[in-house]
Amino acid sequence: MVDPLRTVLVRRPDEAFAHADPKIWGYTGRPDLIAARTEHAALVEMLRSSGAEVWYHEEPQEARADAIFVHDPVLVTDRGAIVGTLRSPATAEGGDLLWINHDRLAVGQGFRTNAEGLRQLKALLKPLGVRTEPVPLPFHTGPAACLHLMSLISLVDDDLAVVYPRLLPVPFWQRLQADGFDFIDVPDAEFDRMAPNVLAVAPRDCITLEGNPITQRRLEEAGCRVRTYRGNEISRKAEGGATCLTRPVLRARRTRAEA
Repeated sequence: MVDPLRTVLVRRPDEAFAHADPKIWGYTGRPDLIAARTEHAALVEMLRSSGAEVWYHEEPQEARADAIFVHDPVLVTDRGAIVGTLRSPATAEGGDLLWINHDRLAVGQGFRTNAEGLRQLKALLKPLGVRTEPVPLPFHTGPAACLHLMSLISLVDDDLAVVYPRLLPVPFWQRLQADGFDFIDVPDAEFDRMAPNVLAVAPRDCITLEGNPITQRRLEEAGCRVRTYRGNEISRKAEGGATCLTRPVLRARRTRAEA
């Protein structure tokens, strides 16, 4: 999740997003489409300036406001995105799937990704040599909220993670610590502003939502390059950050010496 980003999929805000009923979609307000497209275009330019080729998902998604959050429907592996499909009653979302390293996938277990989803993912990924690791998630504000594992943690280097420790499960935190991870803690005041949602475009080179000065300073003190985007419409109202708005398709694998 931290190797140099080479190809990334995005989706422009569309009419479905603009006409989203906040009560149905859990948004804090109805998005302004013109402002949303301006914000999104600026984020895309940031991705391009990082050296990534940007692909657009253009297929119509009528009445699916959350289609702009391209991260959730798919998991990309060395064999591509289409390795298999989950069958009911399995559920899983990309925001619950965190690559700790090339062969180890942490799977959040909460209201969005269930035990059957984990079981089927495990079976699909086993032939690829991927080990899945369940991470129980907290109840927090209940089943209507969109709390993912990646709402609580983002990796910005092979041994550095941004975390919201108040909700992060202790056993998971301890496993990461035993693996040599250091942590950048997000303060309470910045959790609801999606400060843990950080997209690494390369090791210690990241993009995050503006308006989280404490977390930004802590990232910079850890040697990270930080660029922020304005996301009043595409992020704050719709409650999805930089990782949610992007689906990395290809990252440049580094040699052991580079890593």
